[in-house]
Amino acid sequence: MATTDEDRRPKYQRIADSLREAIQSGEYGPGDRLPGENDLMAAHGVARMTARQALGVLRDEGVAEARKGAGVFVRDFRPIRRRSIERLAHDQWGSGRSIWSADIGNRVLEVDRVSVSEETAPERVGAVLDLSANQATCVRRRRFVLDGKPVLLATSYLPMHLVAGSAITEKDTGPGGTYARLAELGHEPAHFREEIRSRMPSKDEAAQLGMSSGIPVILICRTAFTEDGSPVEVNEMTLDAASYVLEYDFDASPRTPPTDS
Repeated sequence: MATTDEDRRPKYQRIADSLREAIQSGEYGPGDRLPGENDLMAAHGVARMTARQALGVLRDEGVAEARKGAGVFVRDFRPIRRRSIERLAHDQWGSGRSIWSADIGNRVLEVDRVSVSEETAPERVGAVLDLSANQATCVRRRRFVLDGKPVLLATSYLPMHLVAGSAITEKDTGPGGTYARLAELGHEPAHFREEIRSRMPSKDEAAQLGMSSGIPVILICRTAFTEDGSPVEVNEMTLDAASYVLEYDFDASPRTPPTDS
């Protein structure tokens, strides 16, 4: 009998696939304990290392999480649908709402770590903000926690000569956040650019975000510009990739009709 591609997969992968299917079908729901290593060894006739690898696959994918001394459980966490265009619309922050409210609905968001300092901008940031050497920036560092789970680290850089003495230099920037305060200062953001890439987290990033091994981070660097094209903020964000869906909803640009030559 011919061997199928599925049969040629490593045993641990086949076990992981069967567990994933059981989760997707509802056999195991959020918060349920998955079969342990001993259970998988007996059910599939495999060595402990194979069973451990199978559970490791699900942990690395963010589908399951290990609880010390208790086992491996289906992760009870709904991904954040990050609506990048809607969240940055003027109607969002301009009306005093947090840009996060476009993403999370009635879920509980906490900024549990905030620091604000005056620092010389890193060279890469200074180049984007068009700052001279050693020119100071206001640096805002935050950690965002949703439903008790750290999901995002963010560091914003703003030219200090634009924001000195304003609420932007305080931990609480007030309704509408930084962009609403920039508008009050006469530097209203009118255009945003986001660059996205992915990599594995550093040890510090993984610790701050409480991430399991094997899960990458998404890096988003957003620059805010005024109507005349002046950059007023660079925000470097590190996201737990297992916690997010990035959504972009926009119309196609109208085509310019051909002209007679």
